Amino acid sequence: MSLQDSALSFQELQSFHTYDLLILLRLVREERSKSYNLMRTVQKAPEGAEIDKSVIEFGESEYRLYTARMKLIEGLLVDRMGYKPKRVDDKLLAALKHRMESK
Repeated sequence: MSLQDSALSFQELQSFHTYDLLILLRLVREERSKSYNLMRTVQKAPEGAEIDKSVIEFGESEYRLYTARMKLIEGLLVDRMGYKPKRVDDKLLAALKHRMESK
């Protein structure tokens, strides 16, 4: 499972196991946070700093891209689990893995 998998189509993501979608959601959320923090850092730069407009636009587009991917994956998880997890941590993943193994 890698961040590149988040770029797959809706139909391809639908075929993923719920456990894999949770891992992918965690990766996308981390990348979205990085993009947001970078975007905010650039926006807070001192007035005299020369920042290329393309850098600002790139940061904003990355943030929007990861937000859209996050919402898509969350939608799939809501359909399957009935809710979207606030946090995808090791405890949640371990519980799901335990349920899968006990079936």
